[in-house]
Amino acid sequence: MSITALGSSSVPAHPGPATDLVPGPRAPVPAQVTTAATLLLNATYEPLCVVSSRRAIVLVLAAKAEAVDVTEDLVHAERLAVAVPVVVRLTRYVRVPYPVQVPLSRRAVFTRDSSTCVYCGGSATSIDHVVPRSRGGTHTWDNVVAACRRCNHTKADRSLAEMGWTLPYPPGAPSGAAWRLLGHRTVDPRWRTWLGMAESVSA
Repeated sequence: MSITALGSSSVPAHPGPATDLVPGPRAPVPAQVTTAATLLLNATYEPLCVVSSRRAIVLVLAAKAEAVDVTEDLVHAERLAVAVPVVVRLTRYVRVPYPVQVPLSRRAVFTRDSSTCVYCGGSATSIDHVVPRSRGGTHTWDNVVAACRRCNHTKADRSLAEMGWTLPYPPGAPSGAAWRLLGHRTVDPRWRTWLGMAESVSA
């Protein structure tokens, strides 16, 4: 039982055989290939990962999942037409051990800080280490912030105390279902309800 990468096209498996959630060779398969993305929910409606819409349709046709929200687009299988799902829910609960912390990346830092420079409030174009790495600063969530090019250049390898600057809030690692997906792809606005995201959150 594992999800190889949150947000990938891999589907979480139920404890037991690795193919438990994978339709057998005789399961109906959509005749058309769709590359759109679909949010996959656990049976408890907890967000699990993002899969291709084609994989989501296969799961629905194999009764491994049910459509929660669909588009107006149709994919024609051998004897029926299926609406392309935006969100699907597994019919069986699966246990998934998530990472303790969201992976640190430039994109994730920009999202956490709303693409705003924490020093001047301008548009962020880079990331900065609050305590410079040349002075022992770590490349961790509590020491990395979004910054504009000017502030980053002005601060250089000096500390906030030396600059007389302060942070509007202490940086830290983000958490929550949405963050397990944000680091991988742009979030479809139609997923926001299931991810518990406010409309103001930038994806």
